[in-house]
Amino acid sequence: MTRPTTRVLALLEILQAGGTHTAADLAGRLRVDERTVRRYVEHLLALDVPVWSARGRHGGFRLAPGFRMPPLMLTDDEALAVLLGLLATDRLGLGPSSVTAAQSATAKVRRVLPQRLGRRLDALLETVGFTGPARAPVTPETDALLLFAQAAREGRAVAIDHRSADGAVSTRTLHLYGVVAHAGRWYVTARDSASGEDRTFRLDGVRSATLLPDTVDLPDDRDPGERLLTTLAEAPRRYAVRVLVRADRSHVDRRVPPGLAVVEPVTPQEQPSADGPWVRVRLQAEQLEWVPSLLAWIDRPFVVEEPDDLRRHVLALADRLTRSAVRPPPPR
Repeated sequence: MTRPTTRVLALLEILQAGGTHTAADLAGRLRVDERTVRRYVEHLLALDVPVWSARGRHGGFRLAPGFRMPPLMLTDDEALAVLLGLLATDRLGLGPSSVTAAQSATAKVRRVLPQRLGRRLDALLETVGFTGPARAPVTPETDALLLFAQAAREGRAVAIDHRSADGAVSTRTLHLYGVVAHAGRWYVTARDSASGEDRTFRLDGVRSATLLPDTVDLPDDRDPGERLLTTLAEAPRRYAVRVLVRADRSHVDRRVPPGLAVVEPVTPQEQPSADGPWVRVRLQAEQLEWVPSLLAWIDRPFVVEEPDDLRRHVLALADRLTRSAVRPPPPR
């Protein structure tokens, strides 16, 4: 059964979200009667939490403007989730542009935790390790990241000056699908108002951004993350590779890194044989030498559609593997 103290803290959490709440509304959310709600409010007042009450048709309870609860009251699981999130954000380079933001936030959270829990989490902070190297921060300014998030939620347009990887600077007006974190960088997927095409931009290349009053309804049939991965996979390179693979999509998705290729169904007429499901794997590559290794890792029968030169690389890899497999070990 939920303890009264837990419900008092739940009431505080509701009030801290803002707005005025009637006793009936609070009673329903806390699953108590209105008389008990008023008793919980008295508990908060006794703790010097400034709860304002108003009578009448539009009355209710709310916190005094500007009030902030200084201590953090977290369970062990919640404290662990917060600190691990800060550690991972700092390690992946996805945090705010200030390199000290994650460290200072971690220190502040640690200072307000109970001593028993704090000692246990200190042990984690001192001993936790990561298998990959730390990445340098490549995020935009905090205000810019929050501006893009607001634009995506409200369907607002954003005017940007953007510097591409080759140094070219352009001015564009975007209508955002969403903001996506991928491989240690932040991206926006958006409709470019000038061309009417879907585009993807790295946020660390944005030199300035202005939120505009214009709004537009964009189709929401695709997840922003899916849009980003498709755009990355279809970015033009020297070779356009198309391979038919005898496998279902879930198997190929498990074997191919996100953003590397597009996996799509094929019609029965396009299937080389009727002995199972087939999919088409499309990707772009500057060099073909690594593609046969990917096809070997997919570990299913395949047929090369294009380019023809890929077949030569597949045969070369097969020959190297065969010669290595039959080569005897050196004498001991």
